[in-house]
Amino acid sequence: MTIVLWAGVMVIGGLGSVARFMVDRTVARRAARSFPFGTLAVNVSGAVLLGFVTGLTLSHHVALLAGTAFVGAYTTFSTWMLETQRLTEERQIWPAVVNLVVSILLGVAAAMLGQWIASLL
Repeated sequence: MTIVLWAGVMVIGGLGSVARFMVDRTVARRAARSFPFGTLAVNVSGAVLLGFVTGLTLSHHVALLAGTAFVGAYTTFSTWMLETQRLTEERQIWPAVVNLVVSILLGVAAAMLGQWIASLL
């Protein structure tokens, strides 16, 4: 690993985290509900992106920058779990279960979609 690669991970990861913040806030503001639609939108769109990246024939370094740095910083497992736990604390059990199930099902389908799109190129 070179210093240039590390710098690329920092910059591209920073861009991914800013993109996550912007998408999450935009969706959450429009939905205006207690359900974490912003995080769902981020994670599903991130699954499409990661599926797309893995479906392409990329060099190791480019895959690292696109997949790990950008998509890794863009998506958020920890926020998804925290928001699900918050729903259960608020006794919103069904929304918590829906958040888990829908996130997993849509995430897998989205990743497959991304790989399929990449295979068409």
